Amino acid sequence: MSAPEKPSPHLVVVRGEPAEEELAALTAVLAARAAAARAAAEAPEPERPVSGWRDRARGVRTPPRPGPGAWRLSTR
Repeated sequence: MSAPEKPSPHLVVVRGEPAEEELAALTAVLAARAAAARAAAEAPEPERPVSGWRDRARGVRTPPRPGPGAWRLSTR
């Protein structure tokens, strides 16, 4: 049997020699960004308000009362 292969690293330092604290800070920032992106993808989409044209409550109204000025209320 052959030895298991090591997984490739997610981050590679190409140039320079960063300190352990700098690498830890970079890792923390990347982990926080990934968690925020995951939470945003899982969050339900906010409900859009119903348009006034599609609102069925518009058709339900009180009948106009007879009397002076009743014709004005019939259009509401």
